[in-house]
Amino acid sequence: MQRLQELTEELVKVVNQANDRYHLARETGEEGDFYKEVKPFADEAKRLSDEWEEEVMRSFQTRRFKHIHLSQVKATIENIELLSVQAFFPKASYTRFRNYVESTLFVLQQLLKELK
Repeated sequence: MQRLQELTEELVKVVNQANDRYHLARETGEEGDFYKEVKPFADEAKRLSDEWEEEVMRSFQTRRFKHIHLSQVKATIENIELLSVQAFFPKASYTRFRNYVESTLFVLQQLLKELK
């Protein structure tokens, strides 16, 4: 459970970093360099979300979460993958990006509450 909590906290940081990067891209109007910025960030987010998924699935086998469901886990993983790339492109839809950030943070924070 400790590793799941650590990974969840790391993913919260990744989502917040993506959100900050998106706002910077919107302010400057400049896209991130794919090989220097986008790919390394997206690869790290993918690595963390894959490990997080394994830990969550392992936890589902031994524990019942009151407010977290399997469909939310899958959607959160997809959202993190989308956020980690779209954060570098100012032309990405603001509303859609914000919705991804809010729903992802909600699930991650809800999981952190249940782990404590």
